[in-house]
Amino acid sequence: MKITVLTLFPEMFAPLKTSILGRAADAGKISIDIVNIRDFADNKHCKCDDYPFGGGSGMVMMPQPIASAIEAVDSGHRARRIYMSPKGRTFKQSIVYELLAYESLVLLCGHYEGVDQRVIDMYIDEEISVGDYVLTGGELPAMVVCDCVARYVEGVISDGSLVDESFSDGNLEYPQYTRPAEFKGVKVPEVLLSGDHKKIDEWRRARSKELTLARRPDLIKDEK
Repeated sequence: MKITVLTLFPEMFAPLKTSILGRAADAGKISIDIVNIRDFADNKHCKCDDYPFGGGSGMVMMPQPIASAIEAVDSGHRARRIYMSPKGRTFKQSIVYELLAYESLVLLCGHYEGVDQRVIDMYIDEEISVGDYVLTGGELPAMVVCDCVARYVEGVISDGSLVDESFSDGNLEYPQYTRPAEFKGVKVPEVLLSGDHKKIDEWRRARSKELTLARRPDLIKDEK
């Protein structure tokens, strides 16, 4: 899986070079390229934003630098091109599985008041939002998408670690415990110490359903 991120602030993506994703990239399991949009501006000051037509506060990212960047990294339009935008469809686990079907992704990070609509209409396949709130730019949402998608690429994380996660089967994940067996007077549920894997699985399924019903009943409605 190759993911290319187009941004005005490439320094924000340093965390993707650490931990699990960093090791996966070093091992050649994934490729995450961070591209500076300013490098493609056709003016001597590398200016990438200007005032919006029609007035209003803030600045809008100009189409030329973005278009040139996209054409440079995906000249044959083989990648799925995504603009991280609060106007897009809300990012969910099901969308992660959709994106895994593509060999490569291009993620465009907007900033300021957003990007010129023409570049969206001409170059972008879809818009994705990470939630019903507004951030200062698309960098953090792009990192969320990178992390969510990359961890499902074969070899990045062991398959067993992905099976019982929250949202993997429509429910939230069951509670987890580790040593010590008793902490400040609170003991680990006895069934988890029993060694009876059938009872442990039953307990985990029951707790998973309870948590989902209590905290995210909307997931149960969606399941129906």
